[in-house]
This record gives sequence, structure tokens and C-alpha cells, in this order.
Amino acid sequence: MSCGEPHETDCSEVLDHLYEFLDHEMPEGDCTKFEVHFEECSPCLEKYGLEQAVKKLVKRCCGQDDVPTDLRSKVMGRIELIRAGETVPEQDVAVSDAERPAATAE
Repeated sequence: MSCGEPHETDCSEVLDHLYEFLDHEMPEGDCTKFEVHFEECSPCLEKYGLEQAVKKLVKRCCGQDDVPTDLRSKVMGRIELIRAGETVPEQDVAVSDAERPAATAE
């Protein structure tokens, strides 16, 4: 994704680290680079807005459920393997029924 214009921060870098930006998990200097990029690049800004909306929706709909303690480490481990170019079987991160949060009535 790119608007076709050259940027100081490449679109691929922005998209690769979009969730770190959304989750406020990156250094302030990198955040500033991303903010400048979003001002210059409407496709990346659109992707940011979409991902931000999805994150808010998930928080609103699922924010009350207890998350299994090891789920984050499983997911992060899988992300690292994928970034390293390794294929990971889907069942490696699957949550067992015992780990799955109980459904809540709405």
C-alpha cells in the first residue's frame, strides 16, 4: 500500500508496526515519524483508521472477557515466527476449551 509518493518513512515499515503504534508500544520518536507519515499518505492513514476502529470494536465487544494467561505469549510467539518467515501450524495458537473464556449473556 502506498500513495505513490516518496516518504521519509516507508509505507511497509508503517504497516509492519501499525499495532505497536496503535497500542502505544513504540518510542516517542518513532510515533512522531508515523504521525508525519499519516499526514502525507492517505492510504496508510485510511488503514490506520480502519485498524483503530476494529481495535475499539473488539475492546467494546470483548473487553469484559478474561483472557487466558498464556494466550498473549502464544500469539506474540507466533507473530515473531511469521515475521521470521517461518510457517506455523494454526493449532499452535488455538485456545483449548478449558482456556476459552466463558460466553457472557448480552
